[in-house]
Amino acid sequence: MRYAAIDIGSNAVRLLIADIIQNNDIVSFKKNTLVRVPLRLGDDAFIDRRISESKAVDLVKTMLAFRNLMDVYKVSEYMACATSAMREATNGGSLVEDVKAAGIDLQIIDGAEEARIVCSSHIEQHVANKKAYLYIDVGGGSTELSVFADGTLLASTSFNIGTIRILDNQDKEETWDEMKAWVKIHTREFKSVYGIGTGGNINKLSRLANNKEDKPISFAKLKSLYEYLNSFSLKDRINVLGLNNDRADVIIPACEIFLTLMKHGHLRQIIVPRVGLADGLIQTLIDRHLAPTLREA
Repeated sequence: MRYAAIDIGSNAVRLLIADIIQNNDIVSFKKNTLVRVPLRLGDDAFIDRRISESKAVDLVKTMLAFRNLMDVYKVSEYMACATSAMREATNGGSLVEDVKAAGIDLQIIDGAEEARIVCSSHIEQHVANKKAYLYIDVGGGSTELSVFADGTLLASTSFNIGTIRILDNQDKEETWDEMKAWVKIHTREFKSVYGIGTGGNINKLSRLANNKEDKPISFAKLKSLYEYLNSFSLKDRINVLGLNNDRADVIIPACEIFLTLMKHGHLRQIIVPRVGLADGLIQTLIDRHLAPTLREA
């Protein structure tokens, strides 16, 4: 059995195809195929407040390709969600209809729902029950934050601060202040708070830091890596460091977001489990279609 998740973000569009594994009462999934297309819808949405005709055409073509891939892989269930860029584009609704004509039922979700879906990927499995954690998911248009303590989700929210938004000078100082204040309020009762980071940029930063997936990154290590990357021009980050064109620019504002949150939340270190919205969508499908069957059994 295979499920699929389509994540239409501000920087890239992703298709995750996963094999569903059922072992008695336990259902899990293994990533089979991941396709990423850097459409950068946020460049249009955050500046012009609409997706341009050329990018709309590319989006529909991508959805057609994803539909064909899902058919070839014999995917039985899928979910497709669009986030910050499509939320803010005035023609987001009409694009949903264009995508539907391409064979994909697409839903535009708000920031709170985005945070809920990402949290459904069971990130609590990556943490110890008796500690407090600030979960940080940095995207191109928004940053989703959640606070866990003793394995329980205590608070969750979303802010319009993201890597593409920053590069396009569309982030607002008051939003930064609101985010800093939210973090301070929701972490101040804990003596120690650890971070959990997701998104393509923190995954890449984890690899650049020569860390294993389960090895945390300290604030000092991340700050040092930020300063090292920022010492290179965009061209040299691509040609000398070997970063992809669509990663070399956004990785700098991503560092700034993570460092800001670590500072104001007094986070000692950040864990990078490498899960995200697509993982949460797969888990949502499992909970929707398979969990009820297990409960009835």
